[in-house]
Amino acid sequence: MIRPSDRVLAVALIQEANQNGARLAKACEVLNISVRTYERWVSGGGVREDQRPHVARPEPKNKLTIEEKEAIITVSKSKEFVDLPPSQIVPKLADRSIYIASESSFYRVLRAENMHHHRGRSKRPKKKLPESYFATAPNQVWTWDITWMSDPIKGLFYRLYMIIDLFSRKIVGWEVWEIEDAIHAEELIKKTVVSEKIQGRPLVLHSDNGSPMKAATFQV
Repeated sequence: MIRPSDRVLAVALIQEANQNGARLAKACEVLNISVRTYERWVSGGGVREDQRPHVARPEPKNKLTIEEKEAIITVSKSKEFVDLPPSQIVPKLADRSIYIASESSFYRVLRAENMHHHRGRSKRPKKKLPESYFATAPNQVWTWDITWMSDPIKGLFYRLYMIIDLFSRKIVGWEVWEIEDAIHAEELIKKTVVSEKIQGRPLVLHSDNGSPMKAATFQV
């Protein structure tokens, strides 16, 4: 929708260009409007405002009634459905031959009532930041991961097990295996602890998925 001030400016520019020899169609084309639109704007003298906001529109026939909205809220707050999203509520009701409204209508009503994200008596879920670790010297915190590496043979992959020291960014240990196995990871950690000569020292081993493991959990 074009603002009234923009309409007035557009009409003035078109009229100025037309008076200076430009064809009306070309002047309108520059402003990306049709001649018909321009003529509608200036019909009756002056520049007419957009009448669409003032047009009375009938309510859609499929608009939810107050009773249907209340039924959606009541069902959504019930003990059985309070923790479920509409994408699960509507199919469960349909299995019982119950139809109140469509899934999109459920979402719309719950969103309008600010009930879309949390409806139960339990506390709202809180986002918990992953634990972070700080190293002031080498071999205090290690981070490890398994990376898939492609083989020249299509569809064949190897797994790179790699441990990096958080402080120095040094690769302290790595091995390549054909499969992912906790035994391979455990053996690599044992070998790396021995090669770095840190047996018995405190060490945090942090995986990329955010679950830290103490090196002491491994029998080295």
